[in-house]
Amino acid sequence: MSVSDKILEGLNQKQREAVTYGEGPVLIVAGAGTGKTQVITRCIAWLIAMKRAKPEEILALTFTEKAAAEMEERVDILVPYGYTGVWIGTFHAFGDSVLRENALLLGLVPDLQVLTRPQQIIFFREHLFEFPFSYYRPLGNPTRYIEAMVTLFSRAKDEDVTPEEYLAYAERLKKETEEGPDDPELEEIATQQMEIARTYKKYQDLLAQHGKIDFGDQITLPLKLFRTHPLVLRQYQDRFRYILVDEFQDTNYTQFQLVKLLASRDQNITVVADDDQSIYKFRGAAISNILGFMDTYPEAKQTVLTENYRSTQMILDAAYRLIGYNNPDRLEFKNNIDKHLKAQVREGPSIKHLHYDTLFSEAEAAANLIKKKVEKEGCDYRDFAILVRANRDADPFLRSLNMADIPWTFSGNEGLYTREEVRLLISFLRSVANFDDSVSLYYLAASEIYQLLARDLTLCMNYASRRNRSLYHIFSRVSEILELGEEISPESKATISRIMKDLEKYAQLAIKGGTGEVLYSFIIDTGYLKRLTSLSSLTNEEKVKNTARFFDIIRSVSNVITYDRIPQFTSYLDLLMEAGDNPAVAEADTEADAVNVLTIHKAKGLEFPVVIMVSLVSQRFPCHYRRESISLPDPLIKDILPSGDFHLQEERRLFYVGMTRAKKELYFTSA
Repeated sequence: MSVSDKILEGLNQKQREAVTYGEGPVLIVAGAGTGKTQVITRCIAWLIAMKRAKPEEILALTFTEKAAAEMEERVDILVPYGYTGVWIGTFHAFGDSVLRENALLLGLVPDLQVLTRPQQIIFFREHLFEFPFSYYRPLGNPTRYIEAMVTLFSRAKDEDVTPEEYLAYAERLKKETEEGPDDPELEEIATQQMEIARTYKKYQDLLAQHGKIDFGDQITLPLKLFRTHPLVLRQYQDRFRYILVDEFQDTNYTQFQLVKLLASRDQNITVVADDDQSIYKFRGAAISNILGFMDTYPEAKQTVLTENYRSTQMILDAAYRLIGYNNPDRLEFKNNIDKHLKAQVREGPSIKHLHYDTLFSEAEAAANLIKKKVEKEGCDYRDFAILVRANRDADPFLRSLNMADIPWTFSGNEGLYTREEVRLLISFLRSVANFDDSVSLYYLAASEIYQLLARDLTLCMNYASRRNRSLYHIFSRVSEILELGEEISPESKATISRIMKDLEKYAQLAIKGGTGEVLYSFIIDTGYLKRLTSLSSLTNEEKVKNTARFFDIIRSVSNVITYDRIPQFTSYLDLLMEAGDNPAVAEADTEADAVNVLTIHKAKGLEFPVVIMVSLVSQRFPCHYRRESISLPDPLIKDILPSGDFHLQEERRLFYVGMTRAKKELYFTSA
């Protein structure tokens, strides 16, 4: 079999058309379950195999590192050995590499530090009195608008609004108030917008002075570079002759401007998208990018993939009826194409809606349904997915699964710091940093590492409270305190002695050692890591992954704080938590035999034989629309909003994504 035959093997007619298309812009409209990832990876392999492009002349952009790694792996399998070199990565990774290669042209240092959102908030707070604030720094609560400002600047960057452009808008408003009739309301708006514009400019200047950028800068600054340095743009156009974008419906306005500039010379741009799965408006995604692609590139080839290899026709028909309510703001309506998906698998049972009197009954019924199917129909636990609208909706269902003794994994958008294993590590660090932190020491003593008897620990804690002393103080004198000496068991006294010796040992080590170094010594010396890795179970695997994620955070923070020592780290961690930081837990292993509980955003790209969509009641799904505290002014928004209710349309698309995760059976539950 030739290389080209291998690349096209197993593809249907429409997929082949998409893969083998020649030069110029291409829009591949790939519905749910139509083999989107397969098509884009084979596009890359085809370009290389047909010698239309060298691997290093291809730029493939996607949205998550996981998707990029999967794409890279598939391309490696398809192309001949030695033909690697395709640049496959996320938009932010590409922008970051452009910035570091050309930082000096933008007046920046090459070793830029990228701030997360919580780190931005901390940075803003540290420089609060350097900003030209008046209205937005109230005396009673000077930090009140920090988060709102950070969100606003992020939105401005999504819309390709520079500080200079914002300042020009504020100047126009000011001029209108001076030239027009007396209008106190307009004067107040003009004053507020001028304050915001100057603050935005100052924020960017401060970031540059301190060698820092945020995620938005990883797109806006490369775009600025290409606009102001045509020679640099030409170099990247020479380097990347073919550009492919996965999940194009999730791009924001600025990302599309960047891609358009790169592709402006050769016009070899291929985008794979499904407007019905655009669910990231809250992160700045501009659905107008895909709806207007054919207007931007009138000569573009348009291929629609409708053969679905995942779900039954009944599920697809129901999902199609739902998403039809988003017309006329859909690609199907606008471009006059047929997007009704056709199932390639056998018929399945009808969709069921189960309603209950209380949320507890609903959660219990979902667990019982899963238990029954596993016991009587031979299903595996991994065949089931419970999809929730938001993280908070998962709790009652996780409790019901626990009560039914059903294994589960939960993939939400946050929650790392509340995981038992991470709370243990944080408690240890806080106990070492501050001997007076009784709450952390209490948690550490009760942990699976020390397992101090609950009765004896409570006696010590109560005594400490009555005497207004720290738990550490009581532990250090437990044998001398008559009231406790007679009550506490010899076993507990030995455990307390061990805890005290360990704290002194690691406090000494922490004087010269970094946070990660001390923490690693702790989990090795106490045998905690060995216990997790030697006893193979789903729970222990998750604990190891989450522990690794926490060490990644330690490494990241060590680059921000002046001295990488435990007291400085714990202080900065407290600031991060105060700023709302609570990263996602490690990605669950979908192959493990456990029920998958996920938010619908997390479930995108996945599929399960049985899907149960829960908590389908008003104000939960669809959820209530929350406006930003400080909105970006309409004249600065470049994304063309749909004619209908854009929030309700987004909620419909999210529901559509949830429905199309199901392969055989789909259940809706409510209470």
